[in-house]
Amino acid sequence: MIGRIAGTLLEKNPPQLLIDCQGVGYEVDVPMSTFYNLPPLGEKVVLLTHLAIREDAHVLFGFGSAEERATFRQLVKISGVGARTALSILSGMSVADLSQAITMQEVGRLTRIPGIGKKTAERLLLELKGKLGADLFTSNMAAAAGDHSADILNALLALGYSDKEAMLAMKSVPKDTGVSEGIKLALKSLSKG
Repeated sequence: MIGRIAGTLLEKNPPQLLIDCQGVGYEVDVPMSTFYNLPPLGEKVVLLTHLAIREDAHVLFGFGSAEERATFRQLVKISGVGARTALSILSGMSVADLSQAITMQEVGRLTRIPGIGKKTAERLLLELKGKLGADLFTSNMAAAAGDHSADILNALLALGYSDKEAMLAMKSVPKDTGVSEGIKLALKSLSKG
């Protein structure tokens, strides 16, 4: 399997790129999130890749980050979600937004992506719950809001609250709040709901 590609960017035709690697040109399909962060033509580019082998084609997909590639691989494991649909999902929303939509079980956010109907969105929410939702969203929240958010969220989950309830409660906790104070504030907002 080809896991990484590094070379000179020769062509950009969304969603496909042509990358020259020592005289061999590789066609690589990328989500728009990766496409927007590419260097200009003629510059060096490094992408993590996933090779999809089908009966009629071998297709190389490229990603700007490891979490994008991991998410793509989770998506293509779902029945009825092919590589093109997974690419469309990653083009329509960031990994963090997808994780949040899964954690909050928001069908509407997924159906806004072209090619994703209500049934596919519901299947995505069901299949990815626990695989992509809270863990990734927690780590993104912790990075954005300080170290204590993840601890507070994990405490709420350990107390038996659902991912959705815990995430809603976290909105009432100001940034840089200590763990014990944050848990108290979150529990207070949960008792009001």
